[in-house]
Amino acid sequence: MTLPILYHCPDARSLRCLWAAEEAGLDIDLKLLPFPPRVFAPDYRAINPLMTVPGWVENGRLLTESAAICERIAEDTPLEVGRDEPDYWTWRNWLHRSDATLTFPLAIMIRYTRVEPEPRRLAQAVEDYKAFFGGRAKSIEAALADGREWLVAGRFTIADVAIGYAAFLATTLGAGDVLGEATKDWLARCTARDGFVRARERQKG
Repeated sequence: MTLPILYHCPDARSLRCLWAAEEAGLDIDLKLLPFPPRVFAPDYRAINPLMTVPGWVENGRLLTESAAICERIAEDTPLEVGRDEPDYWTWRNWLHRSDATLTFPLAIMIRYTRVEPEPRRLAQAVEDYKAFFGGRAKSIEAALADGREWLVAGRFTIADVAIGYAAFLATTLGAGDVLGEATKDWLARCTARDGFVRARERQKG
């Protein structure tokens, strides 16, 4: 049996997939790449023409969107919310929100603090997109305001993985201060999980 392959850069969006795989107990073939691959791993273009991570290869099919890969990993496990559950569409909405709404402004912050050469770094853009993220992160706080432990379905799901990664990434970029108190407590629960700890340890190579 050929294992699914995950192409991953430490702490990049592909961490969602590695974390999900650890939570699901799914055996994968992990390929570590330097960041950004388009600069430091030119041969990766033959695998993923987008030159982005994650790249997930399974049965000859390439997936490149971290939330979609998380959905595939969660299938038929408790990490998935089924169509027969009341929170199904809320769960799906969180998965899409994780990248389109929450990780996007953080990607701008990464570009102008880490990727661009020093003369092209823009402090104003970083501050603007930090505030942009903060406004959108209020949706997490609102969802947790009633004291719930996890985002949906009364249990830990890949919604917590997908959104949890965005919140974790914010803390690595100095934007953790825009998260609400309930969000910070929830993120602490997420990052204390064995699956998250194993994923971050495994990415060390």
